[in-house]
Amino acid sequence: MSAVIAAVVTVAAVAAGTGFSIYQSQEGKKSQEKAMQEQKRAQDQAATQAEAQSRKSEYAMNAANRRMPDMSSIMANAAKGAAGGPSGTMLTGPGGVDPNALALGKNTLLGG
Repeated sequence: MSAVIAAVVTVAAVAAGTGFSIYQSQEGKKSQEKAMQEQKRAQDQAATQAEAQSRKSEYAMNAANRRMPDMSSIMANAAKGAAGGPSGTMLTGPGGVDPNALALGKNTLLGG
């Protein structure tokens, strides 16, 4: 009878060990999934921070490299008459608009 009791105890111990093993593996899977989710969240946060830092450095570079207009060359070109002198435009030329071209066929100021 002691052999039967020993066999029953052995079977119970094996069953308990197997049950505990299954429980541990399921808990391990849950903790693995949780760890993977946390890692993904950390990666996403790092990517967001890297993008923000990149944007900040780009703004800083653009601010440092702002170009100012070359006023001396603009004024020199205007004085030389590149656009017809200081009062000339590309539409009217250096002489401006001829007042006679604006008259509507009459010699009076009111056109009548």
